[in-house]
Amino acid sequence: MASPLFLLAPPRSYTSLMNAMLGQHPQAFGLPELCLFNVETLGQLWIRTSDEMGSDAKTRHGLLRAVAEIYAGEQTMHTIRMAEHWCAARQNHDVGSVYQELVAKIDPLVAVEKSPAYTVDVKRMRAIYKAFPDARFLHLTRHPVGQCKSVMSLYDGTFALFVNSIEFQADRAVVEPQYAWHDFNINILNFLDSVPPEQQMRVRGEDMMGDPPEYLGRICRWLGLRHDAEAIEQMMHPERSPFACFGPLDALFGNDPNFLSGPTFRPHKVKVPRLDEPVPWREDGAGLKPEVVALAREFGY
Repeated sequence: MASPLFLLAPPRSYTSLMNAMLGQHPQAFGLPELCLFNVETLGQLWIRTSDEMGSDAKTRHGLLRAVAEIYAGEQTMHTIRMAEHWCAARQNHDVGSVYQELVAKIDPLVAVEKSPAYTVDVKRMRAIYKAFPDARFLHLTRHPVGQCKSVMSLYDGTFALFVNSIEFQADRAVVEPQYAWHDFNINILNFLDSVPPEQQMRVRGEDMMGDPPEYLGRICRWLGLRHDAEAIEQMMHPERSPFACFGPLDALFGNDPNFLSGPTFRPHKVKVPRLDEPVPWREDGAGLKPEVVALAREFGY
């Protein structure tokens, strides 16, 4: 059974695009956000009352769409209903075994998945590693200013409330997304300390945006996949993924809504901000925290 590839990154770190691009490789299968390792047994995805990244109902959409596509070859109201029955039959199964069943079904294709919620807790990433000891882990980074601006652009900044981004001051509390950028990346680093070097790789998202053939080729060589011109060309079309659009009414999401609205990719050079300037989401002229600056420099920014 082919070992899966997991993309590890905080939300709004190019994960949707990268996942879809790698998933278009002729030897891979790009999954939507399954969020399976957020819980211990499959049924718990249906009884949670909230989720760090949004509503609990949306958390299930990716799994339902994946099951419908993998087992029925299409995503319709009828196949989503089938997927619900598939899940109900496995509601008491541990999520590792459910994930292994999906990976076995698409074998020999390499499963590719990103669920940013996995980075909320090191235990979730360790559960992935326990289920798939041979898995590969791609740590995708984004400059803290760019990532935080993107987080603050969602739902007038309220999305940041789901990712532990509150700064308590003497007389008030303000939204401060850089805390989550720092903490989630630290979680990733702490987890990767237990993973052999050959099973992990780090890529700056901004580099990939500017020269995708170069970095897609590097990732493919690391994974042992084809890296010829035809394979690279296929990966340049994330919009061809069956999950790069909204799904049926009862499973609309499974990915970032902005990506679902416009999945087409064009290479472009990303302007990388300075680390010592005031950040645009603060009204008091404050900049990045020292620990955030230190970690960003470690990532090469």
